[in-house]
Amino acid sequence: MFIEAGLPTADIETIGSLKLWTITVAALVVLLALDFLLTRRPHEVRMREAVAWSVFYLTLPVLFGVYVWTAFGSTQAVEFFTGYVVEKSLSVDNLFVFMLLLSAFAVPAALAQRVLLYGIIGALVLRAIFIALGAAVLQSGTWAFLLFGGVLIVTAGKILKDALRGEEQAVDISSMRTVRLLRRFMPVTDDYRGSRLVVREGGRRALTPLALAIVAVFATDIVFAVDSVPAVYGVTEDPFIVFATNAFALLGLRALYFVLLGVLAKLRHLNHGLGIILAFIGIKLVLHWAHGLWPWVPEIPILLSLGVIIAVLVTVTLTSVYANRRDAEPVP
Repeated sequence: MFIEAGLPTADIETIGSLKLWTITVAALVVLLALDFLLTRRPHEVRMREAVAWSVFYLTLPVLFGVYVWTAFGSTQAVEFFTGYVVEKSLSVDNLFVFMLLLSAFAVPAALAQRVLLYGIIGALVLRAIFIALGAAVLQSGTWAFLLFGGVLIVTAGKILKDALRGEEQAVDISSMRTVRLLRRFMPVTDDYRGSRLVVREGGRRALTPLALAIVAVFATDIVFAVDSVPAVYGVTEDPFIVFATNAFALLGLRALYFVLLGVLAKLRHLNHGLGIILAFIGIKLVLHWAHGLWPWVPEIPILLSLGVIIAVLVTVTLTSVYANRRDAEPVP
């Protein structure tokens, strides 16, 4: 099939019927509303509570994947599980940046989960927009696979370059344009006022530091969405599966943050692994585009993709553990 410009289009097949979309979005709204109720009264999250909710949110995608397998077949199910693993690994990097932001804004422990919840909602909205745009780009021509592949390869190169240099991720809130813009137009209180974002002080409205922290999290969500959505489109071309993987990966982030709080900084080789994964998916997309023009060009099977991604994640976790133990050993 050809469009007016003479470029081959990418026919998008999806399992997402109107009924399935409705049920999925409704379930997502219910879960987010439940999260709002849980964080209505700020409190410091205990490990037992965080682990319980993490197990719950890890069980949901497993059950959904089993449903996809029985209803639509193994191919769609493997695509979902592969996309979920990619998104979950990228979301751990999100958590590390969130941790730096919460520390930079000195967010009280009792308010941390509310900031994370706002961040998750912002990420879901942004990724839904990027998913829709990605589907529109794919329909305009197979060149989109080359575009997405190029974006991922460039991003992977930057991540690997920083990781090999040993540069640690850092957050400079004073350089954030959104934060500076808010400070220019509205005064900001010196202290937190519970979970309130805006207060009246001296006869005029003023923002609390909590509002600035949430805006900073939203700004980082945009950056992560640019990398995340093309990465999943490298696994599947189904917009519904792309949305489902993003939703399931993001839903459990609030609880997972408190489980991994003491571990995040120790995953020193995580960025090496994420760079390799993004580069691999970028190459997969480029090969897929080339295969459409020259059938003799090989494609990377989805099961091989899943195996490579899991192998990379396991390897960087083991190397991080080994490096941490080596550094902890006393020098003779």
